[in-house]
Amino acid sequence: MAAPISEILAELDRTLDPGRFSDYAVNGLQVPGPDSIERIATGVSANLAMFERAAAARADLVLVHHGLFWGDGVRAIDDALARRLAILLGTPMALAAEHLPLDAHPTLGNNALLARGVGGDGLEPFGMHHGESIGFLTAFAGGLDVSELLLRVAALTGREPQLLGAGPATVRRLAIVSGGGADYLHEARAAGADGLLTGEVSERSPAIAAEAGLHLIAAGHHATETLGIRALGEHLAGRLGVEHVFIDVPNPV
Repeated sequence: MAAPISEILAELDRTLDPGRFSDYAVNGLQVPGPDSIERIATGVSANLAMFERAAAARADLVLVHHGLFWGDGVRAIDDALARRLAILLGTPMALAAEHLPLDAHPTLGNNALLARGVGGDGLEPFGMHHGESIGFLTAFAGGLDVSELLLRVAALTGREPQLLGAGPATVRRLAIVSGGGADYLHEARAAGADGLLTGEVSERSPAIAAEAGLHLIAAGHHATETLGIRALGEHLAGRLGVEHVFIDVPNPV
């Protein structure tokens, strides 16, 4: 079953409300393609391998978390961007992206799915970005041993997380900001969390976490952001009757 791309874009706007966010990414349609969409390919990042696999899967629309265009936009098309665009335009396939609006969504978002996936009880807004929260705090009734938490994170993300910092043996409240959320350590401490679950960290992050008495769990930028985009594709398939395929291009970071 096919759906007009206008309906798909309208459903993305209705569901995620991207206008609420001061994002440094371009949300919504980034590259036009067919007017009628039968198959959507979702994945974490817009890169050559993603586009090649989406074309092989005969997708009409590629929907990603990390799109091609950021900040002030493109001032020149280099060789890498040209190769990516050639596949999109030559197939043809449309490209759409949803960044912070997908991180923040309370049911389809990366952070909500991470919280539920590790067995958290409830969601509280966390991780303020220009007046809007993009992450969540979750709790564990009676507390959860940190070793068990790491096992749950590994099972959910498909990779061994890195434990940094110096938090308590029992975790009662956990802050979650997927991707590159290590800068929310101070906010996590102020919120009474015992740790912060994120994707990747900077060199300074372990010391900040240790001095704050917090666990810092780095589970991979890519790995912590596969959940939301896949759920979003399934949501569109269910609402609009299009086909959906999730394409996971391996990324160790």
